[in-house]
Order: sequence, then structure tokens, then C-alpha cells
Amino acid sequence: MDMLDDATEKAKVDADIRVGRRVRALRLERNLSLAELAAKAGVSIGALSQIERGLSSLRVKVIWPLAAALDIEPSALITDGNDAGNDLYCVRADKRRQLPVKSEGIAKALLSPPGATLTGLLVTVEADGGTAEAYAHIGHEFGYVLSGEVELVVDSTKYVLKTGDSFAFKSTLLHAFRNPGTERCQILWVNTTKPSEVRDGA
Repeated sequence: MDMLDDATEKAKVDADIRVGRRVRALRLERNLSLAELAAKAGVSIGALSQIERGLSSLRVKVIWPLAAALDIEPSALITDGNDAGNDLYCVRADKRRQLPVKSEGIAKALLSPPGATLTGLLVTVEADGGTAEAYAHIGHEFGYVLSGEVELVVDSTKYVLKTGDSFAFKSTLLHAFRNPGTERCQILWVNTTKPSEVRDGA
């Protein structure tokens, strides 16, 4: 009987940890501090901190105001976390968030989970698509061409890169890119800056 009780308790603890990770991931996705979310949900910072760390269960009376503060359905907080779309460490293929861009023919999907130090992107450039102008921002970046070809300009130097080629440079250098080919180009792009700072033309 004791073994059964231990297994039940472990399952409860694991569930609390998954829920806590989901709450933190959702909070970070919305760029809310612990204090800001606690205030919006009407709970104490300490209580929210314990929930996020899996040290306290998400009680029924907290689920509704917390879900409202995060602008989600309450069920999204308590669904079994094994295949959750939001997690601190993983991003599911069908849950990628699209970042806004200013130029035509470019799409940027966020690959890295909320709170990650590095920002991973899947950059898709349609034929003849590209940045409207050169831009720069803080940080460093690295890219690997998954398919197609891209014309990359860094600090006034032009490079034509094809499938399998890669690049890296300081983001403070003026840079721009376009797809000179007739097929769609996809690039695995990694930045050391936050998602809001790496959008096209930022």
C-alpha cells in the first residue's frame, strides 16, 4: 500500500511541475514579470512563484483568474503536459509563433522556447523576396541555409549562399538579405537578442 501511495504522490508532484513550467512559459511568452502576472491574477507573488516551481498545486480558485490574466482558457493550464504546446524547454512544430516582419516575401517562425538565451528562427524567403533595407541591432547571429539560396549582404560585402552554407556575424553590422533564386529559401537563423529585436528592419 505504501508503494501505491508513493507512486500516487510522485505522479501528483510531476503534474505540479509540468503545470508550473507551463504557467512560467506562458508568462514569459507575454513578457510579464512574476509581480505583474501576480497582480493581474490577484494572487501573491510568493504563491505564484511556488506554483511555477511546482512546489504548490494550482488550486481551482486560482485557475480562473490566472487563465484570465494570461488570456487563455482555464483548460490550457491543467491539460496533461506531455504534449503541451507551451513549455520552458521545447517548441512543438505546430505551435511555432510567427514574428512580425516589415518586408514582403519573408516569414520568421520562432523556434526557441520562452526565456531561452538564444533566439532560434526558421526564416523563409520566397523567390525575389527580401529585406526592404539594411538594418542592424545588438548581439550576434548565426545561420545555416536549409534549402534554396540567399544573397546576404554584411557590412557592404555580398555573399551568395546555397544549401548547406552557413554564416555568422555581429548584428551591429548593417545587414540585408534576399532570395535571388526561383525557389523558396529556408534558413535556420540564431540570434543572441530577444525575438522582439530581431524582426526584419528592427
